[in-house]
Amino acid sequence: MIEGEHSTRTRSPRMGRSERRAQVLRIAQELFSSEGFHHVSMDDIADRAEVSKPVLYRHFPSKLDLYLAVVDQRGADLLAAIDAAVAPVEQGPVHRGDGRDVVAAVVRAFVMFVEGAGTSSVLLFESDVTHDDDVRARVEHASSVAAERIAGVLGEVTALPADETALLAASLIAMAQGAATHRLRRQDDSGPERTVELVAQLAWAGVAGLIRPDFVYEDA
Repeated sequence: MIEGEHSTRTRSPRMGRSERRAQVLRIAQELFSSEGFHHVSMDDIADRAEVSKPVLYRHFPSKLDLYLAVVDQRGADLLAAIDAAVAPVEQGPVHRGDGRDVVAAVVRAFVMFVEGAGTSSVLLFESDVTHDDDVRARVEHASSVAAERIAGVLGEVTALPADETALLAASLIAMAQGAATHRLRRQDDSGPERTVELVAQLAWAGVAGLIRPDFVYEDA
């Protein structure tokens, strides 16, 4: 050992509870995204986070609790983007062109969410923890709430019954989500904005044909 080594070596600063929790969530997200829930242990997460298992369990009582905390965090990010997308029509008044803009914004919300989240987006879209109904509902919560918001907007402009607008909303989400994950896996196109442009054009062509003919725009 080199003389004086202990006197010059510095320790990393001690993390506060919230900082430690955020660090664990980040590492758990990386591991769950790349390996899947069933192939990651609390030992793996504790090792990567450089914490003891008792410390880890003080933050999260079980691996499932930790997984669902990561899912909730990702879901909140997606819902924030959806809120921004549908706000112009929900808050009104509706002007010509708003519908097209909202459809494009919904598609962009999914594409850019996946663009930013990367492989962690699979935690919401392709989770391997769906055997339990309660867990499945938690994992799918963000997409379910997004579908409800979009269905409400579609109901206003199409006058279709709730079950039909729910079907349309689910279809729009599936289209946007599918395009976003396709782009993530291939990464060989001209960029996310081109994906948004193409998918939004396709989706709007369908939605526009369903708008009720008597719908009154603010600028009509």
